[in-house]
Amino acid sequence: MSARARFLDTSVGRLLRQVREDYHRHDAELTRAGFQALAVHRVATWAAERPRLVAAPLLALCWVLYVFVRNVYGVELPRTTKVGRRLRLAHQSGIVIHPHAVIGDDCTIRQNVTIGGVHPSRWEVAPTLGDRVEIGAGAVLIGKLTVGDDARIGPNVVLTTSVPAGARVFVPQPRVILAQPAQPTPGEPLRAARGGDGRR
Repeated sequence: MSARARFLDTSVGRLLRQVREDYHRHDAELTRAGFQALAVHRVATWAAERPRLVAAPLLALCWVLYVFVRNVYGVELPRTTKVGRRLRLAHQSGIVIHPHAVIGDDCTIRQNVTIGGVHPSRWEVAPTLGDRVEIGAGAVLIGKLTVGDDARIGPNVVLTTSVPAGARVFVPQPRVILAQPAQPTPGEPLRAARGGDGRR
C-alpha cells in the first residue's frame, strides 16, 4: 500500500476526501454557501470524535463558523445531524435541518427547506432521507418520517408521512382564475364602461 493510500485511510484522509467530494458537488467553488456549511459540519463531526485536547479548540472554532453560516447564509446544519456523502445545498437561505435528522448520500436540498421535528417535547423525532433524494424549494418535512431512495419532493410540499423509494410528491396544480372586466358603478357615465368616449 502506498503512502498516499495509507494517508487516505486515516481519519484525516477520510475527512479530506469527504470535503473534496462536497467541493466538487458544489461545482468546485469555494465560495458556495452550501459547501462552506458542509465543510464546517464535516470538521465539527470529525473533531467531536478526537481526544479532548484536540476536540475542544476545533469545536469552539466550528461553533463560531456555524453561527456565521447560520446568520449570514441562513443555513442551519447542526453538528449532530447525520449527513451522508456528497450532499448538495443548491442555494442558501432559509434551510433549517433538525439536529437528529438523517440524510443519505447524493441528496439535494434547495432553498427555504425545513427538515424538522414535531414538538419540543419530542426533540429526538426527526425525518430520515434515503440516498439520492431531491427536495424542492420551500418544502417542509416534519416528524418521524422516512423518504425512500431516489424520491423527489416538489416545491412547497408539506410532508408529514413517509414516502416510498422512487416516489414523486408534488402539491396540486394551481388554479388559474381569469380576471373579470371592470363593471361600471351606479351613476358612472356609460363611456367609462365602454373604455372610450361612449361611441360604438
